[in-house]
Amino acid sequence: PVADKVVFKAWRTPDELRAGLTSGTMQTFVLPTQSAANLFNKGLGVRLVNVMTNGLLYLLSADPSLTSVAALKGRSVAIPFRNDTPEYVFRRLLAAERLTADGDVTLQFTGTPMEASQLLVTGRADAALLPEPAASAAILRAGVAGKTVTRVLDIQQAWGATTGLATVLPQAGLGVSGAFLAEHPATVEALHGALAKATASVNANPARAANDAAAPLGLPWPVIEQAIPHSNLVAQRASAVREPMEAVFRALAEFDPRIIGGALPAADFYL
Repeated sequence: PVADKVVFKAWRTPDELRAGLTSGTMQTFVLPTQSAANLFNKGLGVRLVNVMTNGLLYLLSADPSLTSVAALKGRSVAIPFRNDTPEYVFRRLLAAERLTADGDVTLQFTGTPMEASQLLVTGRADAALLPEPAASAAILRAGVAGKTVTRVLDIQQAWGATTGLATVLPQAGLGVSGAFLAEHPATVEALHGALAKATASVNANPARAANDAAAPLGLPWPVIEQAIPHSNLVAQRASAVREPMEAVFRALAEFDPRIIGGALPAADFYL
């Protein structure tokens, strides 16, 4: 009932997302909250409707001793998406332990989570920082190869311990273009309502959700089913969680204000 015609497309890299936003071909989109803030501050008209995950980043390793950021000294970590959310969060955690990237810890950047997991599974990286569902995919892929890879560190828990903030990272949510919002405000409200119902359904029945989502996401259903319990899926209005989001934005901006476009976004960013 939200729209007569719907096209669903899973973007694979942040550059693909940014191209769609700047060209106007993407009118509603799920994106990292800090990316949304950055684009809003750059005048691209992005507004944040809601938060859809309270954090889905994990450190994976075949070495069960790497259960803290401090333990990574002298090790290598594969990280997808340079100059994006995973790197920013991880660098903030390193700084809190007074560790330097490429001095104390070697960061190996990849274009996709799949490439980062390959470095881990083949032993070319000691650990990998991965979002779900890539983390679940890496664990399953390692099992097929006869290796044991586990989630050695929950980044959300590490973030809370390091920053003194809540152990949640309002990491991604639904964004809309200003033009689409102005033209279809009722549709935006209906979409949020539908997402709230869908989130409850997904969390209640991961197996059914995985079966439904496998084809459009282009992922095996076992990966999706295993990822859901670790994805902290929610559907919270952006305006209702503005305060915890701003706390995260401030913590990231302490490392580099350019991450969020130089300043906290204005109140009308949060719908």
